[in-house]
Amino acid sequence: MPEMRFVITWPNGEEETCYSPSLIIRDFFAEGETYPVADFVERSRQALTIASDRVAAKYGFSCSAANNQLARIEAAATPFLDQADARVCCKTFIL
Repeated sequence: MPEMRFVITWPNGEEETCYSPSLIIRDFFAEGETYPVADFVERSRQALTIASDRVAAKYGFSCSAANNQLARIEAAATPFLDQADARVCCKTFIL
């Protein structure tokens, strides 16, 4: 199963490299695009859930790394959720 990383920039300018056990991330994000924080979190939730489910289908257990990544995204997004103009940029994909 091909894994990938995707580099994001939070509204405060901090960059973070995120992990996905599947290329599904490319179906939910585009390089260089920005997303409102709540939308970014929801897209991440959908994509990483699908990715974890794919691991479960192949190996018989969900992907703890995908679940941990989602928890990290949700926690990091919390301070920005009440800022209407806050956006997350998907800078690049790393295959």
